[in-house]
Amino acid sequence: MSGVGEALRESSVINLSGAVTMVIDDSPFGLDLTCSALRGFGIRVRYSCHSAAAAMEILADQPIDLIVVDCEMPTVDGYELVRWLRRSVKPPNAMTPVIMTAAHMRRSKMLEARDCGANFVVTKPFSATTLLERIVWVARDTRPFLEVGDYFGPDRRVRDTGPKGEERRAAAIRQAAFVAEQARAAAVEAAEELQ
Repeated sequence: MSGVGEALRESSVINLSGAVTMVIDDSPFGLDLTCSALRGFGIRVRYSCHSAAAAMEILADQPIDLIVVDCEMPTVDGYELVRWLRRSVKPPNAMTPVIMTAAHMRRSKMLEARDCGANFVVTKPFSATTLLERIVWVARDTRPFLEVGDYFGPDRRVRDTGPKGEERRAAAIRQAAFVAEQARAAAVEAAEELQ
């Protein structure tokens, strides 16, 4: 029965027109671009902020359904803002989904975004389609919120169960065949060395 529920959930329509959305970016161009992309999906951006400080004032009092925040901002960056949101703000805002945006994302910064409590990271420049895919993913995310040590946020363990059924993507099939052939060649080489 859980398979049926999941199938219904994956095929359900998500209406984001009533979502109270906040975008935070110190770059006027980045702020306008993100807001325009969201409006293109029918999402009304209720709050657009040029700094984390302005966002903090609003988040302390107003319920927000979705936050899109730039990682790199002067004074208080996006990582600090999300940590503050998760630890200092009362529910429901403490559990508001957060999508972080970044122009350059090194592995260390990806880990920092995960560890501050963000739900997802999108690298700039992003397409409107990519942003929408991440919003839908966050809307369907069923990970529980955890409080472990100084961390409070969505469970950082994302379980990738992969697609169900036989692999049909040509590139994945070629990659699997290549890996299998390398393993076979290494085994043959090892066997020849033993003889």
